[in-house]
Amino acid sequence: MNYLAHAYLSFDQEEILVGNMISDFVKGKKKFNYQAGIQKGITLHRAIDMFTDAHQITHEAKQYLKPAVGLYAGAFMDIVYDHFLANDKNEFADDASLFSFTKNTYSLLEKNVAVFPERFQMMFPHMKQHDWLYNYQFNFGMEKSFGGLVRRAKYLSDSTEAFQIFEKEYDHFKKYYEIFFPELKNFAQQQLQQMLAE
Repeated sequence: MNYLAHAYLSFDQEEILVGNMISDFVKGKKKFNYQAGIQKGITLHRAIDMFTDAHQITHEAKQYLKPAVGLYAGAFMDIVYDHFLANDKNEFADDASLFSFTKNTYSLLEKNVAVFPERFQMMFPHMKQHDWLYNYQFNFGMEKSFGGLVRRAKYLSDSTEAFQIFEKEYDHFKKYYEIFFPELKNFAQQQLQQMLAE
């Protein structure tokens, strides 16, 4: 999953949110450099990613993108899932609730900038300035996110074809999300409850 989903699946808990958002920038045992709550957020992030990557729905959805982006299909699907989450009226009843959630997320993260890994610390101002979390709902936000992924990828040079596939197969991707996300949310809630009980 991508940044919006990881923020949302932190269930309004600040330390879990911080760990969930920085996890990709914390390799291996470096998570033990952080306080316990942030460690649990990092662990939750990794569990969410494993669940997502192993799920049959993700496997099927990736097949649409593989001809264009090959092994990066999973990373593109993470962004696609964020788009449908941002537009999911079961999770965000209206635009105002999504807007409020994203602003609160930035605010909580801002309080913890001092503990961010260097790469996330450099990236966070861009995330906030360009409002990545809120703009996943729009096609222009998706196009920018796809382009950003290509810039970070070693073996890709263009996101145009991937974005065209996203638009063409939009209804298929939406159906995959609608099946998948409730299962992921339930899984994440159970994982977090177990970690907090330890």
